Amino acid sequence: MILVTGATGNIGTALLKELHARGAGPVRGFTRDAARAAFPEGVEAVEGDLADTASLEPALEGVRSLFLVSRLGPDADVIAAARRAGVEHVVLVSSITVQTHPHLGPAAENLTVERLLQSSGMARTVLRPTQFASNALAWAATIRRRETVRVPYADTGLPTIHPADIAAVACVALTEPGHRGRTYALTGPERVTARQQVESIATVIGREVAFAEIGREEARAGMVAVLGAEAADAVLDVTGGDVNEALQQVHDTVFRITGSAARTFRQWAAESADAFR
Repeated sequence: MILVTGATGNIGTALLKELHARGAGPVRGFTRDAARAAFPEGVEAVEGDLADTASLEPALEGVRSLFLVSRLGPDADVIAAARRAGVEHVVLVSSITVQTHPHLGPAAENLTVERLLQSSGMARTVLRPTQFASNALAWAATIRRRETVRVPYADTGLPTIHPADIAAVACVALTEPGHRGRTYALTGPERVTARQQVESIATVIGREVAFAEIGREEARAGMVAVLGAEAADAVLDVTGGDVNEALQQVHDTVFRITGSAARTFRQWAAESADAFR
C-alpha cells in the first residue's frame, strides 16, 4: 500500500495519476476533504490533516510506502507515526535550498526534516526540487483582472520545474528498486526568468499581459503580511537577491530517473492557461 500526502496539491494530484497509470497496486490519497477529492478510479480517499497526527494514523494502516510533503504538519510526529505503523520507505519532498542556501530559515527547517527521516530507521528517498512552475499561479488573479504583474528580479533565471516532473520521479522512487537512500536535486530543463514566464503565459492565453519590475523593498512589503518577515526575505533571496551557481544549475535528474525529458515552463503554462484567462 502506498499513501500519498498532499494528494490534492500540485505534486500529489500528478503523482496519483502516475501511480494509477503504472498500475502501482493499492494507493491511498490523504486529503482534508475526501468527499470532494477527484482521485483516479481505484485510489482510496482518506480524510485527515497532517497538522493533526492522530488523523493520519488510520490512513497509515497497512501502508509500506509513504509520499510525504514536508512542513505541512509536525514532521517529527508524522515520521514517528509512520515508523510505528510499519512504513518501510518514505519519499520526502524537501527543497534544493538545503544544498544551495542552508543558512536560510526555511532551508534549515527542511534539513531538520531530512535528518529526522534519516534517523527514523525507515528507508528514504529525498527529492530536492527547485522553484515550482506552479508558483506562477500567484499572478493568476492579477492577470485575469488585466492588471500589471509586478515582480522583483525580473531577469534572474532559475531552472523552474513542472510539479508533474517531481511526481514522475516520486512515482519511480516508490515503485522501482534502486532509489532508497538516494537524494535527488530536481530542476527543469532550462533557466527561465519571471519576465519570460509572463511572456509564456501571455502567449498561451492569446493576449498581452502588462509587466513591471519593482524593487525588493516594495515586493517585500506585500510579502511580509502574507509570509512573515523571515520567509519573505528567504523567498526574495532565492528568486534573485542572493542567487548562486548551485541554485541556477540545470540538473538532468528527471531524464535520468524517468527516461523522459523535463517539461518546460511553457508546457506548464499551456496546461494551466485557463487559470489565467
